[in-house]
This record gives sequence, C-alpha cells and structure tokens, in this order.
Amino acid sequence: MSADTTLTCRDCGQAFVFTSGEQAFYASRGFSEPSRCADCRAARKAQRDGGGSSYSSYSSSAYDSGYSSSRGEREMFTATCSACGQEASVPFQPSSDKPVYCSSCFQQRRGNERSGRGGYASRGSY
Repeated sequence: MSADTTLTCRDCGQAFVFTSGEQAFYASRGFSEPSRCADCRAARKAQRDGGGSSYSSYSSSAYDSGYSSSRGEREMFTATCSACGQEASVPFQPSSDKPVYCSSCFQQRRGNERSGRGGYASRGSY
C-alpha cells in the first residue's frame, strides 16, 4: 500500500492529502489521481449540476433517499392499496388502469415474483 501523498489543487492552489486508502480506491476503479481538493471538486460538481447540492449533503441524505436533493422534495400521492385496501403514499400519480400497492403488499408481491415466477419476466402482469 502506498503512503499518503500531498497534492496541490489546480483551482485554489491549496495542498491536500491524497490518502493511501483513497489511492487504493482510485486505483481499483482505474481513476487517475485527483487534481482538485475535495472542496473544489464539490464546488465544480455543484456548478455542473446546476448548483443544487453541496458535496456533504449529496453524499448522505440524497443518496439514502434515492434521488438528488437538487430536485427538491418529492411529491407524494395518496392511493388505496389494491391488495389490502389500506391507504398508501406513493411517489407517482396513480392511474385507474394499474393497481397500486402499499409498501408491505408491494414487498410481498415483489418477493413472490422473484422466487416463484422467475424474476423480471413477469413484471408486466401487475
């Protein structure tokens, strides 16, 4: 394993440490060493993404929730579960021609589909 290396950011000119762990990660992915410090990389990414999120907020909350925080809050819709009849909150506008399931019924159906009917092939039968 390589020793930590000190690099100079091409944007702000500040020295930053490229740790041995980061070096191993970059090498395993085939990436070249970074030319910008973490702050400048985050600022550049935010600029590319329209300035919606910072590196620290994107790395945890947006990743965990499954969508970028730059899109804002996800609109939720209320529907009645087609299986159990309970109220369900879904991230899409339900239509009358397709069934809508609450989280637990959806998970049950998804589990049955994968184990009993061969994976994704039967997905269109919802």
